[in-house]
Amino acid sequence: MSDTAASHKTTLKGPLFYIAIAFSVFQIWMAAYQPLSSQVVRALHVGFVLLLIYTLYPPFESARISLRRFGLSLGCLLGLLGFATGVYQWVYEADLTQRAGEILGADWWVGTLLLVLVFEAARRIMGWGLPLVCAVFLAYAVWGQYMPGALAHRGYGLDQILSQMSFGTEGIYGTPTYVSSTYIFLFILFGAFLEQAGMINLFNDLAMGTVGHTRGGPAKVSVISSGLMGTINGSGVANVVTTGQFTIPLMKRFGYSAGFAGGVEATASMGGQIMPPVMGAVAFIMAETIDVPYVDIVKAALIPAILYFLTAFWMVHLEAGRKGLMGLPKEECPNPWIAIRKRWYLLLPLMGLVALLFSGYTPLFSGSVGLALTVILIFGAALAQGLKGTHARVLFWVLLALACSSFAKMGMLSFFVITAVLVVLTWVRRTGADTRQLAVRALVDGARHALPVAVACALVGVIIGVINLTGVAAEMGGQIIAIGQDNLLLALVLTMLTCLVLGMGIPTIPNYIITSSLAAPVLLKLGVPLIVSHMYVFYFGIMADLTPPVALAAFAAAPIAKESGLKIGMQAMRIAVAGFVVPFMAVYSPALMLQTDNPLAVVWVVFKAVVAIGMWGAGAIGYLTAPLNLFERLWAIAAASLLVVALPATDEAGLAAVAALLGWHVWRQRRRACA
Repeated sequence: MSDTAASHKTTLKGPLFYIAIAFSVFQIWMAAYQPLSSQVVRALHVGFVLLLIYTLYPPFESARISLRRFGLSLGCLLGLLGFATGVYQWVYEADLTQRAGEILGADWWVGTLLLVLVFEAARRIMGWGLPLVCAVFLAYAVWGQYMPGALAHRGYGLDQILSQMSFGTEGIYGTPTYVSSTYIFLFILFGAFLEQAGMINLFNDLAMGTVGHTRGGPAKVSVISSGLMGTINGSGVANVVTTGQFTIPLMKRFGYSAGFAGGVEATASMGGQIMPPVMGAVAFIMAETIDVPYVDIVKAALIPAILYFLTAFWMVHLEAGRKGLMGLPKEECPNPWIAIRKRWYLLLPLMGLVALLFSGYTPLFSGSVGLALTVILIFGAALAQGLKGTHARVLFWVLLALACSSFAKMGMLSFFVITAVLVVLTWVRRTGADTRQLAVRALVDGARHALPVAVACALVGVIIGVINLTGVAAEMGGQIIAIGQDNLLLALVLTMLTCLVLGMGIPTIPNYIITSSLAAPVLLKLGVPLIVSHMYVFYFGIMADLTPPVALAAFAAAPIAKESGLKIGMQAMRIAVAGFVVPFMAVYSPALMLQTDNPLAVVWVVFKAVVAIGMWGAGAIGYLTAPLNLFERLWAIAAASLLVVALPATDEAGLAAVAALLGWHVWRQRRRACA
């Protein structure tokens, strides 16, 4: 779930290793028993994040040895000070609550230190983009009374601003940090355990076995495996650097250009953030922000996510047809059923997670149970492999299933008991050493992968705090309404451009938070349903990571593809071009996001979307069943555009244009064949 900029720090050693484990264990314990207040959990969560970032990224990392040693000591000191700010919130929780809004004595030092350390930690791990944007908002809170016209606010004292940012639940410890310290971390850990257990290999084997032998098979493998990976980790960049290591070289070997191969992987991987059941971190933040169940977000995202991957699949199919690229020989492709038979137990936690979410349980409970089942099943599999005979293995799995049923009565206590018993049994039977190491690596990786998301969530709290304090969002929203009040399309285009421009400097999470605060209320006033307006912003926040010049997913694929990030970004935009249409269709036809009780409306809008995607793809690639000339490509794009707006006249005109194009294309192809 994290678009991790920390991926190059592949291993953690010494104290960092144990701090990462302690961080993960702390989060699991808080999710299971919630012994501390939400405010304290948020503060300690940020404290752990600062401790890890400053020790993992110390000052003077590139300097000479003597200066590096000093930098390491300074980094450890800054990390400990960051952790101490969380401990301060814990120790003085009652006093801080009683005098909420009043800053006294040490509060000034702790609040200022926290603010500075969070800004610097974000800069270290994510670059200058997000800190600069947040600094502009903070400067507005301090000096905004001197702004001209309607943007000026009444003025606030430094004590009010510091109280808003560093204490309470409207600044650094606001809703994004709450979500990061609960749902997000748990689901990152869930994905880390499944990845370590071999889920990547299972997904790759399934994709290779099903489509690897078809036309353009290697690129289709990339789309399917990235889509499947998105169901467990919800991260774009993480998908690129995991599945891309396998799929990009394979695509290049079979004739795709390096830029196109990287573009396919970047496009498919970014879709992981909107692929249920484990969507990107934004989905959890969205659920808390608009106060709807997470499962409602999942339902709204389901059809657009399928259409997104259908778009990528269709584009690589057309490109393969245009270049005459075939798939792998079928005998070289793995048998998907054998892959499932070997690792079938890894699918159970994912199935359990989906069942719980759609049964009405909270994401926190569902994620806890999913994580618990994952840990139990991987240790159970290690023990089962050491048993002789099919009957013994079946009996073992039956007993383990009965033990897991104790969840209903004992809750998370049974998870700890069953896990402890399984670990001891693997030790006694001298088996499962790799599994124990796997579990430890997953705990470390979970903590490491959470760092970029967690620090981004903490820092964007500054933006939320300033917006709540000054009310600037209402004023800026009014300006956008004034521009697009009579033209929904204009308002949608302005919102899209805002998302894409912001995405050039900041990741999806702060992009969503900023744009949803400013633009989503505007779309709501223009008649767009609440979930649809927020999903629209979310969707284009993702597309920003594919849009040059700063296309994060494209640049992550660049070293694997051995091609420039700019070229990969341009190809990714070409591959995802139909995906830019889906959010507009959802606004004009909310049934696309299941915001209707009429199933026929859903079927109709999905049919239109599939046809529009087909035409957009043909126009962008220049191929259908044979090459298209420029006139035919423009014809295809015009027909697809008519299907976006939900008006009967445009629907009929668009479908008529599609039918005419298909008829013309078939007639021209037969004429060529006869010539």
